[in-house]
Amino acid sequence: MISSVSSPGRSKERKTTMRQLKREVKIGNVTIGGNNPIAVQTMLNVPVEDIEGNVAQAKRCEAAGCQILRVTCPSAADAKCIEAVKNAVNIPIVADIHFDYKAALACADVGVDKIRINPGNIGDDDRVKAVVQACQQKNIPIRIGVNGGSLEKHILARYGAPVPEAMVESALYHVRLLEKFDFNNIVISIKNSNVPRMMEAYRQLSAVTDYPLHVGVTEAGTYQMGLLKSGMGIGGMLLEGIGDTIRVSLAAEPEKEVEAGYNILRAVGFPVAGPEVITCPTCGRTQYPCTEIANEVEKRLQGYKKSIKVAVMGCVVNGPGEAREADIGIAGGKGEAVLFIHGQPIKKLTGDNILDQFMDEIYKI
Repeated sequence: MISSVSSPGRSKERKTTMRQLKREVKIGNVTIGGNNPIAVQTMLNVPVEDIEGNVAQAKRCEAAGCQILRVTCPSAADAKCIEAVKNAVNIPIVADIHFDYKAALACADVGVDKIRINPGNIGDDDRVKAVVQACQQKNIPIRIGVNGGSLEKHILARYGAPVPEAMVESALYHVRLLEKFDFNNIVISIKNSNVPRMMEAYRQLSAVTDYPLHVGVTEAGTYQMGLLKSGMGIGGMLLEGIGDTIRVSLAAEPEKEVEAGYNILRAVGFPVAGPEVITCPTCGRTQYPCTEIANEVEKRLQGYKKSIKVAVMGCVVNGPGEAREADIGIAGGKGEAVLFIHGQPIKKLTGDNILDQFMDEIYKI
């Protein structure tokens, strides 16, 4: 839901997204749901046999700001990789389980923080019950992960395609399997590679459950298309107040998924630590290397912890006005740039080292 707020000199505009509040679920040292911040997660993509490689990649993900980290566990023997990764980082570890319920039990034994499972593909009720009991004993939540590409045959036969209604039915079917054993420490995802279907499925599911939702677009495609589809699907859901944790699925390093996740959160208006660099697309009026400067500013500010908005604008015609909400910015001319703070011109930066002068001013803010 969007609330309308009027301000002097402006027509009513959409201002605030009202979060759909779900029950809280604790995943290691991170709690999702309720009013807790939306957590950004990713998944390692190193072969599970390469424990050293998984540990190294996990450390890079943690350094990139990942808040929840998923690791595949195809068999019970692979729980040793889960254990090694968990011991190497200080963020919650999720075991990704399919088919083999013993893998889930082994991960519970090594202290995993959450288990992602499809209760419908690990066997009969006794196996589901065994996993539930192991998770109950150690307070480990379970994420039910519904995917448009792997719906149950009986549900797919009824609907003919992975339409939103089919995906919601699958999710609720899995929820009932867990609730049958008095288990409700549950997170749900309901992903599809088709963005409109994915969004409608999350809308329908959010309307009928108070379990927290893990939002994402699955099989999103190559890096560029994956960014676009994830920005539309995840960002669209967040703007509707739906989502408690997100994962951007990209054909790329998981660190890039983390970066994209935070960029989506920032783009839809959630507070995100660190700087934001905005820039104009430039035009024929541009007389200085605006794009190059913007890229270099963003590069130099990587790892900078202060939450500031930095604007690099192409010319003095629209620059200060368009970037009036920035903390600091420049609007360029031929051989010079006007420095402005909160939209107010302060002084001119001139010479061949405009970038260095600008960076000095940024660090003063």
